[in-house]
Amino acid sequence: MSYGRTRIKGLTYCDTRRAFRGFTLLTPVHGQSVWMIDMFGEVVKDWQFPFPAGSYGELLPGGNILYVGRDTNHDLFEPEGATGIIIEADSGAHILWRYEDSRLHHGAFRMKNGNTLVMKWVDLPPDFSRKVFGRQESNVQDTPTLGDVIQEIRPDGSVAWEWIAHEHVDPDELARCPLCPPDTWLHANSVSELQNGDLLVSFCKVNTVGIIDKKTKKLVWRWGTDGELAHQHAPVMLDNGNILIFDNGYHPNGLAQNYSRLVEVARKKEKVWSYDGPSGGDMKQQIYSSMWSNCQRLANGNSLGCEGTTGRIFEVTKGGDLVWEWVNYLPGDREVHNPIDSRSLPLFGALRYGMDYPGLRWMQ
Repeated sequence: MSYGRTRIKGLTYCDTRRAFRGFTLLTPVHGQSVWMIDMFGEVVKDWQFPFPAGSYGELLPGGNILYVGRDTNHDLFEPEGATGIIIEADSGAHILWRYEDSRLHHGAFRMKNGNTLVMKWVDLPPDFSRKVFGRQESNVQDTPTLGDVIQEIRPDGSVAWEWIAHEHVDPDELARCPLCPPDTWLHANSVSELQNGDLLVSFCKVNTVGIIDKKTKKLVWRWGTDGELAHQHAPVMLDNGNILIFDNGYHPNGLAQNYSRLVEVARKKEKVWSYDGPSGGDMKQQIYSSMWSNCQRLANGNSLGCEGTTGRIFEVTKGGDLVWEWVNYLPGDREVHNPIDSRSLPLFGALRYGMDYPGLRWMQ
């Protein structure tokens, strides 16, 4: 798992000259809420929901929150990332839109056309499952191995488009992590829409970030499969065409020497930048989260990272200088009586919104 490196919680550092000014939206793993803090770590807004969080929330341009919740009454066993409910809520946490499916997992993405991208589990055909895991028929477990379906959902809940992984991906080309239990195959944990309409996806258990051509449904680009990534999360396409990824570094290449990093890769599959921790990466394991987590490239060129299991959010410059850091003490007491004694709680992820972001108009 991960470990905390400081007992001080809340804001631990802020370089007001170099940090990107804005508000940070964060979603605790334990709780039913989304919180927004200012540059000095003060809570300026919170949204409370009737069910536990299942992924990190997003502030939409119109000012509403897209929130993924966990439905503990689903009909599946408990695979990692199971959710079940997606809602859109206004600034008062009043639910405006709701979509439910017991097979939803991980996050969701609101598209330009107003539809929503979701990920769902699907039972793999037994023959395909045996091909993935190399098991004999007598060894196939009673509970079906789960594959992935990505769907585009209209506001009325109907399916506008779908991609079924086992119909388009050859398991011989994507080696699955041999150390993880055989409950899921690719284990998608992120999907987003690119400017041209194609989809950027993250497949955690095969250590792969890829691009799906929306029209042909083919996986036209991928990176990480050959040992470059280890159980990564939350890839994001940058304005320069590169992709920024939170590489969790969970047992990379089957090794126990775990450490996380932020990594930027070009479409020609060359690493162009990474942040591996202080001192140019000489202090590895100063960033480490075995699960959750995300990253973001800010408008001033800095990068925001959320180290999920320790609840630590940090901002670094291109040169690797730390300019802002906050460690989670939420949910719990809004007022931290003694930061030294407060407990650090994990986060699904965090996003920074600049002062000119349209979704912040309700704060004026």
